[in-house]
Amino acid sequence: MTSARQNHAILSERLKACDVRPTPQREVVLKVILEKRDHPTADEIFARVKPSMPTISLATVYNCLDTLVQCGLIRQVNLERAPTRYCPNLHQHAHFHDEATGQIHDVELPEELMTRLREVLPPGFAARSIDLTFRGSAGAPVLSTSNGPRPELAEGRGRAAGQPLGTN
Repeated sequence: MTSARQNHAILSERLKACDVRPTPQREVVLKVILEKRDHPTADEIFARVKPSMPTISLATVYNCLDTLVQCGLIRQVNLERAPTRYCPNLHQHAHFHDEATGQIHDVELPEELMTRLREVLPPGFAARSIDLTFRGSAGAPVLSTSNGPRPELAEGRGRAAGQPLGTN
């Protein structure tokens, strides 16, 4: 596990590389995002930061978030008609938006799939990143596009209930 001192050093290094100085506000905002990894909104981050930093404003939280995104320390997650959320997972991955609960879960994607997705681009196009969001309900019945049974479920390759997303 990364210590607070290591987090501070990493934050300082990344911010300095962006010509931005580390501040206590930026550090506490990043710490809050890293603690729960639940893709919080700016309002949720503000509510979590306020007890330890009572003088911080919502505008300062937004400014910190913008800086952390610009410096590549967190990613924005944008869903239709919903506030922006923030994700500390910088590895290439997708998101699953559970429409029943509003929760967002990280879904690890195999590198072969990422390569294949880039291959479908027209000639001369190059993707800097891929944002993929699945929408549905965790534990909901799987809808098949064919009329027959899904082979991966019949062969026991589907995700079992309670098993983490991205694992089989």
